[in-house]
Amino acid sequence: MSVLVLGGYGAVGAHLVRLLRADGIPALAAGRDAARADRVVDLATMDSIGTALSGVSMVVNCAGVEDIRLAKECAHRGLPFVEISATSDYVQALERVAGPMVLGVGLAPGLTTLLAVDALSSDAGPVDIMIGLGSGEHHGPAATAWTYRLMGQHFPDPDGTAVRNFTRPTHFTIPEQAGYKPFPALRADFADQHRLTHEFAVPVRTYLRLDSRLATAGLAGLTWAPALRALAPPRMPGSDRWVVLARTANGATRWASGRGQSLATAAVAAATVREITRHRIIEPTWIHELFDLDQLRRDLPAMGIFISAT
Repeated sequence: MSVLVLGGYGAVGAHLVRLLRADGIPALAAGRDAARADRVVDLATMDSIGTALSGVSMVVNCAGVEDIRLAKECAHRGLPFVEISATSDYVQALERVAGPMVLGVGLAPGLTTLLAVDALSSDAGPVDIMIGLGSGEHHGPAATAWTYRLMGQHFPDPDGTAVRNFTRPTHFTIPEQAGYKPFPALRADFADQHRLTHEFAVPVRTYLRLDSRLATAGLAGLTWAPALRALAPPRMPGSDRWVVLARTANGATRWASGRGQSLATAAVAAATVREITRHRIIEPTWIHELFDLDQLRRDLPAMGIFISAT
């Protein structure tokens, strides 16, 4: 068993390579920089992907490249392809690939998905998911660019209306130990809300806020003038502290918190890789179809990640 980590020396990938190797799982960091990569591959051209895939048993995409051809090439070879992206259109395209795709792996989707499913196990729903990110974390330009790309874009709400990203502010009660001051979160298009709404036949809605009120207000303002996003700073004020929670209509809440969203995403991805080694994946599979929240309750506290009890 060997795992090829695309973007393996990046913000998430470097953590994942380290965690897998610590578990005794051979992991190869892939990227364009020959000085840092175990396997050199340029995903912008796709010409070298065949060579990079030679002899590996699984691929985890931490590169931020959303190219369906890459997933299809892995599927053609029967290689499980693990994707950490939250982009709804791309993830929905992956669901249609005939092969072993593993979707919704990371902090959000991923941990948020498992929190929502756990909440739905004791309450019929609907469920609101809140994602609070540390806007000051230096977690790589790809994550910042992804967030800015949502500005001005619309996505479907469970009620059939179109929702503009970073609108419809809503308050959540956040546990004091999470270290987040109370102010509203904003609707945002993360892929798992659509999957869970369809699967459980109840509305699931996702909201995003940052630990900085100023940075969150900036998202709310710029979504009405997305052409100005080029003026937004690549790094915003704030810390590296994150919190995610799922809240049912009856007020039941599941939540988790920690520091460093890149580390949290890598930790969930490492747990997913371990689970795939014990199960044969033959078709597109979401993280909650592989394991439940209890698995992460056992695995993640060692990395400083707290997950609430039921």
